[in-house]
Amino acid sequence: MLKKKTKSLCPKCLKTIDAEISEEDNRIIITKKCPEHGTFKNTYWSDSKLYEKFEKYEHVGDGIKNPQTNGKNCPQDCGLCQMHKSHTVLGLIDVTNRCNLRCPTCFANAATSGYLYEPSYEEIRKMLRLLRNNKPVPTPAIQYAGGEPTVRKDILELIKLAREEGFTHVQIATNGLKLGKDPSFPKKLRNAGLNTVYLQFDGVTSDPYITLRGKDLLPIKLDAIENCRKAGLGIVLVPTLVKGVNDHEIGDIIKFAIDNHDVIRGITFQPVSFTGRTHSNDVEEGRITIPDFMKLVEKQTEGMITVDDFYPASSVVPISELIEALEGEAQVKFTCHQHCGAATYIFIDDDEVVPITRFINVDEFFELMYKLKKDIEGKGVRGKAKAIGRLAFNLRKIMEMSKVPKSIDMKKLILSIFKERSYEALGDFHYKSLLISCMHFMDPWNFDIERVKRCIIHYATPDGRIIPFCSMNSIHREIIEKKFSKPLKK
Repeated sequence: MLKKKTKSLCPKCLKTIDAEISEEDNRIIITKKCPEHGTFKNTYWSDSKLYEKFEKYEHVGDGIKNPQTNGKNCPQDCGLCQMHKSHTVLGLIDVTNRCNLRCPTCFANAATSGYLYEPSYEEIRKMLRLLRNNKPVPTPAIQYAGGEPTVRKDILELIKLAREEGFTHVQIATNGLKLGKDPSFPKKLRNAGLNTVYLQFDGVTSDPYITLRGKDLLPIKLDAIENCRKAGLGIVLVPTLVKGVNDHEIGDIIKFAIDNHDVIRGITFQPVSFTGRTHSNDVEEGRITIPDFMKLVEKQTEGMITVDDFYPASSVVPISELIEALEGEAQVKFTCHQHCGAATYIFIDDDEVVPITRFINVDEFFELMYKLKKDIEGKGVRGKAKAIGRLAFNLRKIMEMSKVPKSIDMKKLILSIFKERSYEALGDFHYKSLLISCMHFMDPWNFDIERVKRCIIHYATPDGRIIPFCSMNSIHREIIEKKFSKPLKK
């Protein structure tokens, strides 16, 4: 059964070709034909019922008002262009392709490429300003990535620079080696203005690291976590999921985060993407989709977290809509494609773990957001105050107070988000909860141009462009790095 027509990439030549997304044997399949390399048929989502459930949370954004390019051949001429439908929520800047590891799963490695890509301090300043210049919503969050950003001697200055340029949230994606080896380094990062360490963390045993990273890195990961704890620097664990390597450790990683939730703010599981020369059969055998992930969570946590606890990131758009009505100006909106990811919040009270869906009717909550937004429109200050009052009154109807963890004033946490409308109020909510999420980045095999057009995670590049994550890593990375690189000294 045909679901949608779209465009995709030929996995061989990376040219844009027509594609169809259809249902087959309770799975969602993407099929495409390249005139030169033939037909390709791959899994898009492994569960058609969950696909339809997530489809209900589609929210298409308005893009940006000042595109950098005039796109005519998406995604070959990314920019952002006028065809893009979402603004940048998280900006990425690769500050180097150098690394202190040689991981076989990595897509950014100077030793493998033979050239050094390392933008200067001033080039990075220009890229930061490019992201902040997005209209109508300046990019609020930045992540320095690579390579391994901590190998740069000026990484602390770069973090300070991001703060100076107006970013409210600054994080680095790191393997944690320097944080584990140097106990003083996390404190220096925090003092420089870093909010979060996005820590590569592939499992709670040694085996995944030996397979994926070439050595047992678990001890140094644990040291990095302990050093961040002492420095008061929050961590998001980032496991790269590979079938048969660490997919059986999903539940144990979640339990590890729960046991260390004083320093770990969340987990972002990332099923491996297949770039480079990979046979179609190997892709299908190794593919972990978002429904696969959700089912593994339910099984491995013994129902503590279930499939029904997960929602797409786009589901929270009604919250942004209400805050936008209260503020009277454009707000950050997670208008990413509904099939890009899945997430839930869990709350921890002593030995009790409670997903947010167990005490809040999430769909009724989102519906309330829309009703309050409509109440505010055209009614000025009095209408806004009245809306907050109605929110406070209705929360008791939507929440089962007996199931809310006893140590958490949930009503106060939620109301403060809408009353204060600040980064700090949102932070208080995150400090009390643990985010469990899965982001399935695309590769040329399952590439869907409609997902790319609604991407909210974008790379800034030295040539003044902003490029969506999946098109960057599937098409543009090597081209850009070679253009702005120099030969690697032996």
